[in-house]
Amino acid sequence: MTDQPRRRRPHAPPRPGKPYRRPQKDPVRILAFEALRAVDERDAYANLVLPPLLRKARESAEAGGPRFDARDAALATELVYGTLRHQGTYDAIIAECVDRPLREVDPPVLDVLNLGAHQLLGTRIPTHAAVSASVELARVVLGDGRAKFVNAVLRRIAAHDLDGWLERVAPPYDEDPEEHLGVRHSHPRWVVSALWDALGGGSSGIEELLAADNERPEVTLVARPGRSTAGELLDAVGEGAAVQGRWSPYAVRLTEGGEPGALEAVREGRAGVQDEGSQLVALALANAPLEGEDRRWLDGCAGPGGKAALLAALAAERGAALLAAEKQPHRARLVARALAGNPGPYQVIAADGTRPPWRPGAFDRVLVDVPCTGLGALRRRPEARWRRRPEDLDGFAPLQRGLLREALASARIGGVVGYATCSPHPAETRAVVEDVLKGRGGPAVSAEWIDARPLLPGVPELGDGPDIQLWPHRHGTDAMYLALLRRTG
Repeated sequence: MTDQPRRRRPHAPPRPGKPYRRPQKDPVRILAFEALRAVDERDAYANLVLPPLLRKARESAEAGGPRFDARDAALATELVYGTLRHQGTYDAIIAECVDRPLREVDPPVLDVLNLGAHQLLGTRIPTHAAVSASVELARVVLGDGRAKFVNAVLRRIAAHDLDGWLERVAPPYDEDPEEHLGVRHSHPRWVVSALWDALGGGSSGIEELLAADNERPEVTLVARPGRSTAGELLDAVGEGAAVQGRWSPYAVRLTEGGEPGALEAVREGRAGVQDEGSQLVALALANAPLEGEDRRWLDGCAGPGGKAALLAALAAERGAALLAAEKQPHRARLVARALAGNPGPYQVIAADGTRPPWRPGAFDRVLVDVPCTGLGALRRRPEARWRRRPEDLDGFAPLQRGLLREALASARIGGVVGYATCSPHPAETRAVVEDVLKGRGGPAVSAEWIDARPLLPGVPELGDGPDIQLWPHRHGTDAMYLALLRRTG
């Protein structure tokens, strides 16, 4: 007798139950899932992962694959960034809907649940469509078994809207204000505390700042002086699709999104994408009063090249030359690409700003935009809030002080130095400057503060000075910090 299975007779009735249906592959949600996995598994940044995924999907559609048009790209982008921005809130809600600690839920499953939660609670997608699309995604990327778990959890989430869930998962404000704000606005508790301190400790502005961190930032262009103008960019984008920047004369804000790379000026390097806060940092350094020569400028932390390109263009208008230094060779290549075609003299080198190859006192103007936690750019890099830890501050501190100390040594007597960072955390801003000036952790440097506020005419709420702190909720920029110093000896 053989072990072969018995063949069913042709007239035998079918087995009970529904016939198996293959899961429907939705290219938009599969793309969003792949982006979230890259952010989680490889510590990638969404703004670097997403563009090539979108390009691949468009190319596949053009070659006869699944449809993927501009609306699909917009939805995929919203799903990725929206999920990352609100991840903390969604995690708290999901934790209420599962029967195990959240850390015991497999990360890919949690990504699908977060994507589903965002569609249910953060978009206008109808409930039934959000649940069914998420379950289909789970069937494709997780399998039918875990798709049933996803379905059950999402149906529990769908029982309440976002406000209803926040009433359940956020502790009362008067009992624990930092945790309340952290859950409601999806920020780690330590980040809420740090931003609160940076604002001055009062209640004014903290909710507005946290809310601004969760808003989608407008794409801002910079017209590089001598090579293009804001008017040219406005004409190229088209009426109604862009407006002049708020504060920088070179800024243009795209009000309807769009593809900056499609603009001729951007393709040719005569313009670029740059937050208005970064433009203001470069303008303030360039406009600081200076006695004597003004021929040699230095950007000591130039990668990836946005500020260096603007400084090089400003320097060229005055007959000055810029040296752009970047420690990482691959980032130095990005700087060279950003500066290509600049009309004035410039040089790009791979060099460590804490051990500079140039002689001391060689420059009239120096900028160091130092590496930091990036807490000022959470609108653009929302995953940074979940990736950073309080102990990261201790890791950046020696580097930030070393770069500022060498920047001051690189300036001539009477020269101007700008210390900038895309973080409002007090430990990365004024504390660094004061430590260097007072000789904490190294030799003291003779320098004096320059009041930076008059160098940004028309920009309100810059604080008590002499340094300045920009804010998303007040200025519509990243939370850039700038201190200007003059070397005195």
